[in-house]
Amino acid sequence: MGRPPPNTEEPTWERLATMLTPEEIARLVGAGIAAAQVPARLVENQVRTSRLKMENPAKFDRKNPTAFNQWWESVTMYLRFYPKTIDRQNIAWVGSLLTDTALVWHLYRHRELRDNDTWTNYSAAIQTEYRNEREAADA
Repeated sequence: MGRPPPNTEEPTWERLATMLTPEEIARLVGAGIAAAQVPARLVENQVRTSRLKMENPAKFDRKNPTAFNQWWESVTMYLRFYPKTIDRQNIAWVGSLLTDTALVWHLYRHRELRDNDTWTNYSAAIQTEYRNEREAADA
């Protein structure tokens, strides 16, 4: 009687688990993890930096209408710093920077439009509402 034909099936984790003891599996997994680790000499040369963060712009309350243009510029700079933010998050975040009558304006708009608002429409509306044309002309 000859040898059985070789098994040509692709090995699977389930099949390997039935063929190996838990100790052998742990040894193989440990060896794979060790082989995948970056050599210490390469890690020493890496510069570690923390992720850059930008502080939120100040709150806007509409009490000083000439302050809007400068405030809005800081808002747009902040949003360019975090470009992957979606419309709904941008709108909610700007709303969190508003107080007093500016917040009332934001909440009214939110109640009217809910999730149908877009960042393009919201940013145009807030600029129309608060932009100081005299300050813009002086800039």
